[in-house]
Amino acid sequence: MAESCSGGLLGGALTDLPGSSDFFRGGIVAYANPVKVALLGVRPETLEEHGAVSAQCAAEMACGIRQLLEVDVALALTGVAGPGGGTPEKPVGLVFAALAGPGGWAVRELRLGGSRAGIRRAAVLKVLEWLCRELEPGQEVSPDALIPS
Repeated sequence: MAESCSGGLLGGALTDLPGSSDFFRGGIVAYANPVKVALLGVRPETLEEHGAVSAQCAAEMACGIRQLLEVDVALALTGVAGPGGGTPEKPVGLVFAALAGPGGWAVRELRLGGSRAGIRRAAVLKVLEWLCRELEPGQEVSPDALIPS
């Protein structure tokens, strides 16, 4: 798992689960762009052309952490949690979630509202819900069961 705007909340949600050592290998909170480049293999060109808050960056983060940790499935989150930092092109609440697996990768654009804490929590809930649906197709999943209030 690689995360930026969620600042460790995703890793915390996963490790709060009993038995998480059976399925969670680790993660990186890559808040600064140099960390994204050095540890996750995000290309500097991606950051220059698209920025850290982009589908391209999220995909590279997910693929990079998957390769680094040698895992089957990896998640990544990058976005603008606010309250500052937003622009008309990339407003507060814009988050990109990525999932990388054996069959490739996919990215979802999320438009979330609320406070900084609310945006961070909603991003984590959305990406965990997505992961659960990918792992167990057709089953209803309550992401609230995965992260404490």
